[in-house]
Amino acid sequence: MHLAVDRLDVMSATQFDTTDTLDVPDDLTAPESKLVYLFLAASSGATVEELHEALDIRRISLFPVLRTLTERDAVVREGSTYVPRAS
Repeated sequence: MHLAVDRLDVMSATQFDTTDTLDVPDDLTAPESKLVYLFLAASSGATVEELHEALDIRRISLFPVLRTLTERDAVVREGSTYVPRAS
């Protein structure tokens, strides 16, 4: 899946380059997984707290999403930060 990011209105201190095109891995089908992945890719990584604040997803709901993204090698955990895996 190929999505162009024109603009992201996020209540976060994270800066985005809104001219890039982001590719979502084909094996991600759940909307929350896609949303979290796109946020991580656009922001070059985030903590659970940053994801919670920016996306308004409950922290407890983020953990299974992040586990799925990690198991599918879409993201890696670096300390407390989740970052998209380098292609």
